Amino acid sequence: MSSLRPFCPSAWLAAPAAVLLLLTPASLSPVQAQAAQATPAPQQAGADPASASQSQTTVAATAQPPGEQRGITARAIDKVKQVAKSAGDIFSRVPCLPPKGASKPMGSLPHVANKLVEGRPVVIVAFGSSSTAGFGASSPEFNYPNRLAAQLRRQYPTADITVVNAGVGGEDAPEMMKRLQTQVIDVHPDLVIWQVGTNAVLRNLDPGDTAKLVEDGITRIQAGGGADIVLVDPQYSPQVNQRAESAGKMVKLLGKVAELRHVGIFPRFEVMRAWHEKQAIPVEGFVIADGLHMNDWGYACFAQLLGDDIIRSVGQIKLGVNVPADVRTYRPM
Repeated sequence: MSSLRPFCPSAWLAAPAAVLLLLTPASLSPVQAQAAQATPAPQQAGADPASASQSQTTVAATAQPPGEQRGITARAIDKVKQVAKSAGDIFSRVPCLPPKGASKPMGSLPHVANKLVEGRPVVIVAFGSSSTAGFGASSPEFNYPNRLAAQLRRQYPTADITVVNAGVGGEDAPEMMKRLQTQVIDVHPDLVIWQVGTNAVLRNLDPGDTAKLVEDGITRIQAGGGADIVLVDPQYSPQVNQRAESAGKMVKLLGKVAELRHVGIFPRFEVMRAWHEKQAIPVEGFVIADGLHMNDWGYACFAQLLGDDIIRSVGQIKLGVNVPADVRTYRPM
């Protein structure tokens, strides 16, 4: 895997939502507009204030003389180019490597892979809490749904790919189930990436109750159109590790649900632990100072590994590998 990618037009699609709306307000489909307006990542202390004020810049541009409007547009274009460059450079110092000895994928994600092979539009819903919304990222373009969208669009530059960020900070399965219909099923996704369980651990909720709710949610998603589903278990981080027994049960039960319901599982806890224990990356190299949320590198590597496996699934379909509908158990790398 190449760690550096040159700037290309498709990288513009990874731009912040406000910049996209400034440059191409009429070019987005309703679902794409929803994706562009997804919950942005909160700014960390010391982050560039320009990122937090892009919406004001967009409004202010309409009141400026033509010459000044062109200047604002030029600055917006420069911002997009800077984002594309920084997105390519993020792995230059610390590469994103698949954990050694991890399980190989087992013919995963046939629904979304077939859609990509056939050139049909693809909708992916990233469903979860604050680490889906992108808390800890320095700006929205560095949350994992936006990173994943950018990677897939680079790989399939002619494809119509939409990644909707349906992350709400502080939630877990009880709250997520209340918005499952409107923010997931009604969007008619081809793939649902459901990050769940971390807040349940932090709130001392029963892992068994969480697993039952997730299983019920999977049943509803599958009944609503047969989308591929990938569960994402809790992150390996100091706050989660303080509740090691509960976290261990949560990871085990979510894996069991995925196995029983024949859906995917991205073992985020084990992947992040491998970063620290096997790749010798300090925890602060992928977790911010709150001891819980990932930083830009953590989100980027998570998205990269997930995207790599989606791409491999497409490759399997192109090679004519027949993936039975009831064999979707999925582990990345």
